[in-house]
Amino acid sequence: MKPTVVIAYSGFGDLDVERKVLSAIDARIIHTGNLTTPAALAAVTEADALMVALEKVTAEIIATMTRCRVVSRAGTGLDNINIAAATAKGIWVAYVPDYSIDEVSTHAIALLLAQARGVPALVQSTRNGRWDSSLGGKLYRLRGQTLGVLGFGRIGQATAEKAKGLGLNIIVYDPYVDRSAVESSGARLVDLETLARESDFVSLHTPLDETTRAIISAHFLAQMKPTAYLINAARGPLIDEAALLVAVRSGQIAGAALDVLTIEPPAPDNPLLHEERILITPHVAWYSEEAKIDLRTRCAEEVVRVLSGERPRTPANQIA
Repeated sequence: MKPTVVIAYSGFGDLDVERKVLSAIDARIIHTGNLTTPAALAAVTEADALMVALEKVTAEIIATMTRCRVVSRAGTGLDNINIAAATAKGIWVAYVPDYSIDEVSTHAIALLLAQARGVPALVQSTRNGRWDSSLGGKLYRLRGQTLGVLGFGRIGQATAEKAKGLGLNIIVYDPYVDRSAVESSGARLVDLETLARESDFVSLHTPLDETTRAIISAHFLAQMKPTAYLINAARGPLIDEAALLVAVRSGQIAGAALDVLTIEPPAPDNPLLHEERILITPHVAWYSEEAKIDLRTRCAEEVVRVLSGERPRTPANQIA
């Protein structure tokens, strides 16, 4: 009997990449494109494997799965999957933590540079017919400034390495990394308050969980330099967005550059969109054509591994 694989994401166009990989197990593919319609929820009940991107895999959905052996997440974050419920039911949860390390770290640096050099304001003023180099605000030499990296996993490390090439000093906050590993990379491990106080730029690269939700709080922002910028290419809810808006409007910090928001897409009247000192891109940091293919391929390969009786390459849980 052919294994049934439900693919609940859409937005990638055809499923040629997934079909090629899943042909190794002669899988029957059901493409629901979501996990909200009655047809999609019915398909999940008979799935041997489920592939998702941002779709929420709740405990209620997992409870209906009678045959599922693996939920494979096309992405790095896992906050949309109830891992505890999956584990209790004997279902592997796999993800792809290494498909866009270069892209996300590059985008974080691009956001940093855009703010450091006043690029958005200068481009807009020039487009509006004003040839005035002062309209980017006060600009400072980048070399010798300090980047605070919050979260020193793969992407945080890659961002730090690129920033070092620009002459930035690197400090790191991550309670789960070894001090020697940070120091061997040429960075300095500090506590959260020191990172807030000393950084000229703070770049977020930590997973979202209950310990990091709103880690960028009003208290954190109050400790930052008035010339400092906040960069987020990780997860929107890491930031208390109301507190950020207050901090930017009051001049408590110089500005922010965000690729992610708590609610995506944002409502047109979201005040973050209309604050000129906050630069926002539409959750694009992960993207390159190569990364997109890597993501889809590795997500499908995890399904093939589990349905072939192997362990996932990158599991998020442990199944006996």
